[in-house]
Amino acid sequence: MKKYVVIGNPIGHSLSPKLQNFWLKENNIDATYDKIKLDTHEIKNFIQDIKEQKIAGCNVTVPFKKTVIPFLDKLSLEAEQTQSVNTITFDNGDLVGHNTDIAGFSIAIKKLNFKINGKKVLILGAGGVVPSIIFALKNMDVQEITISNRTKGKAENLKVLFNDLNILEWGNLTDFHVVINATSLGLNNETINLDFSSSGNDKLFYDVIYNPNETPFLKIGKQLGYKTENGKTMFVYQALEAFKLWHKIEPKVNTDTIKLLDND
Repeated sequence: MKKYVVIGNPIGHSLSPKLQNFWLKENNIDATYDKIKLDTHEIKNFIQDIKEQKIAGCNVTVPFKKTVIPFLDKLSLEAEQTQSVNTITFDNGDLVGHNTDIAGFSIAIKKLNFKINGKKVLILGAGGVVPSIIFALKNMDVQEITISNRTKGKAENLKVLFNDLNILEWGNLTDFHVVINATSLGLNNETINLDFSSSGNDKLFYDVIYNPNETPFLKIGKQLGYKTENGKTMFVYQALEAFKLWHKIEPKVNTDTIKLLDND
C-alpha cells in the first residue's frame, strides 16, 4: 500500500488527509494519506524517504514550501518561477517539486464571478503561498499588486521574483479593490489589527485560510458589507491538481466534496 503525506508546522488544522483519503477510496486506489508535523532539521531525512519510496509523494505546507527545494532534483516551471513547492512527485528516479497553489487560486477566483482584471490588489503577508498568488494575479492582468508584511524585509525579498510590486509598511492601508489575507493570522482566531472601515465600496475580502471557515478578517469584511471568500475552493483545487500528478486520475469535485470539509 502506497503512503502519501502532507508536511508542515503547524499541521493540526490541515484537512488534506480528509480530502485525499476520500478521493483515494472513491477511486479504489490502494493508498493512505496522513499529516506529519516536522521541524526544519528533519526535512532532509524526510525527503530521502520519498527518494527511497518509503513514502510515495507528499504535499508541503507552511513553512516549508521553499525549504524543501534544495533537496529536490527538478522543479516544474511554476515551482521554479515562484520558488515555492507544495507537491512532490517521484518520476523516473527524480524527485520533482510542483506548485499546484497557482492553479488552485486561479480556479477559486474564476468561480467567484468577481471581475479581477484591472483591479488593485493588496496582499497581507509575504510567506508560503504569496509568490503563487502573485504569479496567478499577474496572469489575470490585475492593475497593481501591493504587499504588506509585518517583517518588511520579507516583503522586499519578493521583488527578487517579481520586480514591479509595491511594498507598504505594515499598519498602513492603500487604495484597493481586493484584499487577501495570506498571513497565518486567523488560524487560531487572531485578529488583524488594521482599520478597513474607510475602504470604499464593492471590495473583495479573500482569506487563504479555510479552517476555521470564517476568520476574524472575513467577519470584518462581512460587517462592512463586502464580498468575502475563504480559501476552501483554492484548497480543494490545489489538492485536485496534486492528486492528478500522483495518480493520473482527476477526482470529482461536487457538493459532497465541499460538505465533507464543512463537517469537520
